[in-house]
Amino acid sequence: MDRADSDSQSHINESSQSLLPQTTANSGQKQTATYLRVILLIVLAGIIGLVYFQYRDVLTLEYLATREHQWQDFAVRHPLAIYLIAFLVYTGITGLSLPGAVPLTLSYGWFFGFWKGLLLVSFASTAGATLAFLTSRYLFRSAIQSRYSDRFASFNRQFEKEGAFYLFTLRLVVAVPFFLLNLLMGLTTIRVWTFWWVSQLGMLAGTAVYVYAGTSVPTLQELSQQGARGILSPQLIIAFILLGTFPLLVKKIVTRLQSQP
Repeated sequence: MDRADSDSQSHINESSQSLLPQTTANSGQKQTATYLRVILLIVLAGIIGLVYFQYRDVLTLEYLATREHQWQDFAVRHPLAIYLIAFLVYTGITGLSLPGAVPLTLSYGWFFGFWKGLLLVSFASTAGATLAFLTSRYLFRSAIQSRYSDRFASFNRQFEKEGAFYLFTLRLVVAVPFFLLNLLMGLTTIRVWTFWWVSQLGMLAGTAVYVYAGTSVPTLQELSQQGARGILSPQLIIAFILLGTFPLLVKKIVTRLQSQP
């Protein structure tokens, strides 16, 4: 009996010792992943700060207006490259959550026209938003979810059911900062594909209004001089009002449909 107890205890000790290296390895991997996130966060913050302080005066209507002839000359010489450059610039600005999306949207509407500008800004803004979303998810989600697991448990269950509708509604509200919404959505359990297509649809109406506003002026110089007064035609005022009330209308319609048997 004593020999059996001794063998059993020896087997338990051997099992514990065999699990120790695996536990140590997992702990080391988690620590390494944490260090990588911290390093990436520092590098990303440095890039954002450098780009912002270096080019903050460039992403204004005043500066863009002084370069409208260069834009036109470059487009004549490089008719395809201008679209790629415009797409990458817009994606980079939104992906790094830098200010300047509104001046770029107005400028793209003036330069490319309504339909081409709408297509370009719509896909570029969604691409940049998805990059910001993925960055937030990789850098912050695991730490915040583990630290506030009790609070996020019920929120995640609710968000899995109606997360797409919440995101779509918030995308329609122009007053909600899009860059902040991208970062917050990265902390949730929403799928990347769902985030992409809902953002694509949700931002389309607001994008169309701003692109159309850009097409309503003959030159960027006039737009930069007149400011908001130069684009606030009666049609645009009505469009902004409809854009602000549309989320409330959608919510009432959905609530009524859900209440029906």
